[in-house]
Amino acid sequence: MIGGVLIGIVAGALPGIGAGLGMAIILPLTLPLDPVSGLVFLIGVYSGAMYGGSISAILINTPGTGGAAATTLDGYPMSRLGLAKNATAISVTASVIGGSVGLLTLLVLLPILIEVILAFQSPEYFMVAMVGLALIPVVAHGSLFKGLLAGALGLLIATVGIAPMQFQLRYTFDSLALGNGISYIAALIGLFAIAEMIRLSLESGGIAQTGVDARSGSVRDGIKTALSKPITMIKSAYIGMAVGAVPGGGSTIANFVAYSEAVRAEKQPDPQFGDGNPTGVVATEASNNGSIGGSILPTIAFGIPGSSATAVLLAGLLLHGLRPGPSLFGADAHITYAMLLSVLVGNMVILVVGLGLVTRASLVTKLSTETIIPMVIVLAMLGGISFRNSWIDIATIVALGLIGFVMIRNDYSVIAFVLGIILGPIAEENFIRSLQISDGSFGIFLTRPLSLLLVVVFVVILATPLLTTRGK
Repeated sequence: MIGGVLIGIVAGALPGIGAGLGMAIILPLTLPLDPVSGLVFLIGVYSGAMYGGSISAILINTPGTGGAAATTLDGYPMSRLGLAKNATAISVTASVIGGSVGLLTLLVLLPILIEVILAFQSPEYFMVAMVGLALIPVVAHGSLFKGLLAGALGLLIATVGIAPMQFQLRYTFDSLALGNGISYIAALIGLFAIAEMIRLSLESGGIAQTGVDARSGSVRDGIKTALSKPITMIKSAYIGMAVGAVPGGGSTIANFVAYSEAVRAEKQPDPQFGDGNPTGVVATEASNNGSIGGSILPTIAFGIPGSSATAVLLAGLLLHGLRPGPSLFGADAHITYAMLLSVLVGNMVILVVGLGLVTRASLVTKLSTETIIPMVIVLAMLGGISFRNSWIDIATIVALGLIGFVMIRNDYSVIAFVLGIILGPIAEENFIRSLQISDGSFGIFLTRPLSLLLVVVFVVILATPLLTTRGK
């Protein structure tokens, strides 16, 4: 377990590698082990990578995993202010507590959650995606028009490739390389890593602003800050667990949903979100580790992986002669509980290792931009090519890096853009499938209780800003 967590932290901190690829590399090494040891090893890599992604997200604005993408929004600005120690300490604390809270709740509610997962079908998946898209006006700072335009551009990019359920090529410009669409991993690397490196190239010094001491932050203050926001932490952990338990949800969506909810709930943030607000780091890090337990559940219960990481975990189950389904909650229940409890104990390893890294990792922010920029660009390109081994991902990283830089300079919401890219395919595919099931009737979204509940949530989110403005 300790070995898995350490490997996972390294894999998560390397942009483009992440939990899925890290677990895939480790998978053959589990073959000589007994099933429990092999699966605990894989779970350790998964847990470590979820935390490790925040290290590069906070220090160099490059999310090591999709689940750390929203962490860059406030974690990196804190590093720019010389508070890298605070941000990384907040990340460790929120990750450990969020992951533990989600896991303990999962163990208690396991029988009920299985029934809820069974109730989710295409209409519910579509409405979950729509709820996420409805949060764009909430998370878009400044001009609402620019926020909506950025979200629409993200949705447009998500339509490139083969149309779901129809198998028609869209916006590929006769290029076979675009047939598989635009990788959101490559898009995230470009938008965050390359765009920030372009911006840093116009400055001198390091990541931390000139005159700011990267060592001036405090680990103790970071831990206190995280512990002072228990409601945000616990709420984000539950958001992560709930979204992670929905097949196809995953830590990336949980990350942005939790961040959006934190923005909505904070009355008078100081500093503003996106300018180094610690609440943003607490929310995102509690949610991505909280999603681990939730994402494991549909994998072991139904054999439905919700992400590349859980797909490798499913392969690990099959490799060791285990079949997802009732047996893992009956005769092989001890294996299931060993996997879940390994997440809990692995969090303690993350706490020790993470806090041990804080004082040293923060010094990265004082490296000269002439040193850090080439390193980050090379890592970003390696991460992009390793995901699908396609040149189009390299082109995506470069193109979206330039687009991201222009968006930042002109105050367009990058988070709205990312929400469009990630949620667009999920919404489109499940919308089409829902209408096929209902013979074209939109009533399918209102006749199913869970879908109707999500419709109500969607309407409330859209109506709240209008009612608040009218009240003023």
